[in-house]
Amino acid sequence: YRKVKGISIDTIKKLASIVIKDNVFAYGSKIYKQTTGGANGSSFTLTLANIFMSEWQKKLVEEQTKTGELYGRYIDDVFMTWNKSEEELRILLDDANTWNPNIKL
Repeated sequence: YRKVKGISIDTIKKLASIVIKDNVFAYGSKIYKQTTGGANGSSFTLTLANIFMSEWQKKLVEEQTKTGELYGRYIDDVFMTWNKSEEELRILLDDANTWNPNIKL
């Protein structure tokens, strides 16, 4: 795709960058710049979070699929089954927790 509803992909990328990098909010009488992530509750931020999590979870989903386990996610909440040992689960979760510093299971 080169355009989405008439908007170029380049423009969409620039707008996404603004949403992530230039987010400000007011608390009390002060204005703050958010340095990580996007505005909570923003529909565009939700879309970006789903895209990000979809990429982030690929390795985990692949592992679950190999062993016939269940994996589900709603935004940033994860549900999964596990029938191997607790130690193997801890190893998997410890590994997954290194994939991105902002995501912890």
